[in-house]
Amino acid sequence: MIIDAKDLGYKEINEALRAPDTEYTIRGCLGQRFIAAGMADKHITVEGVPGNALGAYLNGAKITVCGNAQDAVGDTMNDGRIVVRGNIGDTAGYAMRGGRIFVQGNAGYRAGIHMKAYKDKIPALVIGGSAGSFLGEYQAGGVIVLLGLGRENGRLVGNFPCTGMHGGRVYLRTDGRDIILPEQVTARAASAEDLADIRKYVEEYCALFGQDAETVMDAPFTVVTPDSKNPYKRLYVAN
Repeated sequence: MIIDAKDLGYKEINEALRAPDTEYTIRGCLGQRFIAAGMADKHITVEGVPGNALGAYLNGAKITVCGNAQDAVGDTMNDGRIVVRGNIGDTAGYAMRGGRIFVQGNAGYRAGIHMKAYKDKIPALVIGGSAGSFLGEYQAGGVIVLLGLGRENGRLVGNFPCTGMHGGRVYLRTDGRDIILPEQVTARAASAEDLADIRKYVEEYCALFGQDAETVMDAPFTVVTPDSKNPYKRLYVAN
């Protein structure tokens, strides 16, 4: 089903997405917010630029954006997959608690802020390019993979990555010497077990965006996790 979004607001778009069909293409999207919020069992292709909170509270739907997306992609998503064939704005994956987000290009500030995990629900945010400041801020669970592909002597990540981190993992495609981290986290070279975990995300990323997984994996990776004596933990976990 094709939805012409040119003269529609987000309420009309989402109402159209609630029809019985499972395959949708939204054409002419121009900043409409909250597209596909809370939806499941849908395959949605977005042509144009969706506005803030694309796929918020997503509950199993699959969304592909054929270009850039604005802020808060996958806000508090529970399950499903969002693929962005371009760049994204700030706070991607805010408080996401399940599902996967794959970004071909760069991410803005505070990507992965407040991510969390529960039992077998381990959310993942995979960014192919670079990320702005405060990557993984207050991260409580889940996985962030930052690959830094296509950058030419630019920074992999901005200032203050992993500030307040008290759970989860961040995988950085670097030897770590160019990253300044807070004292409350630990950073180490990826082990064989880590690399096996990283590879499954890299292979899915490469299959989506036409990259070679072996080339991407042929680089050092740094693993960032909370320090076992992290003072932030006492703010969020009962002793």
